[in-house]
Amino acid sequence: MASGPPSNAGGTSPTGLRWNAWNLLLIIPLAMLFTPMINLDEPRVLGLPFFYWSQFAFVPIGVICVGLVYVKTKDEPVVTDKPDHLSVDDLDEGDKR
Repeated sequence: MASGPPSNAGGTSPTGLRWNAWNLLLIIPLAMLFTPMINLDEPRVLGLPFFYWSQFAFVPIGVICVGLVYVKTKDEPVVTDKPDHLSVDDLDEGDKR
C-alpha cells in the first residue's frame, strides 16, 4: 500500500503536472476565446471588421506562443531519485471486479 501522498518536489504536483513561468504565455491563445472583448467593427483591415482579422491574427500568434512554451519547458529535469510510493495494486489497469 502507499505510505502517503507523493511529494511536491521539483515543482510537480501530485498529478504529475509541472509549473513554469513560461506557461503564462498560454493565456494569449486562450484570449481569442473571449470574443465579447474583441467584438468590434472598427478598425477595418482590407474591409474586414476588427473581429475577423483579429481572429486570423491570433492563429499564428497562438502557434508561436504554444511552440515557445514547448521549446522552453521540454528539457526540464524530472525528479527520478525519489522512490515511487505506488504499489502494484495502484498501478494495475486490469479488471475492476
